[in-house]
Amino acid sequence: MMHAANAYAKTSRSVLSPREAEAAVLIKAANRLQSVRAGWPDQEAHLNDALSFNRKVWTVIAGDATAPTNPLPEAVKQNVGRLAVFVFRSTLDMMIAPKPETLDALISINHNIAAGLQGDAGH
Repeated sequence: MMHAANAYAKTSRSVLSPREAEAAVLIKAANRLQSVRAGWPDQEAHLNDALSFNRKVWTVIAGDATAPTNPLPEAVKQNVGRLAVFVFRSTLDMMIAPKPETLDALISINHNIAAGLQGDAGH
């Protein structure tokens, strides 16, 4: 019985809150973009995969944040929506005319939003 209780305690500590999970996924997306950026131009072949993953992450975040049922203040919902539009436009720009410096903004946004979700806005 004690082993089951210990296993449960370990599992319950390892489960992420929704905010922590969103932060972790944003960091993962930022790290994939950073890897492409750091290895440019040799890593350019991985650009579309990294951009696609980031776009999917932002599609989910924007959808959740701007949903009518989300209790966030309207101003925050609008800001997240605007950020998502910026991310989508930057992604499209990168697909049309790849420039490594364009990745810097996407990487920075992901890290800053992740820090805010983790309660570390002073990152």
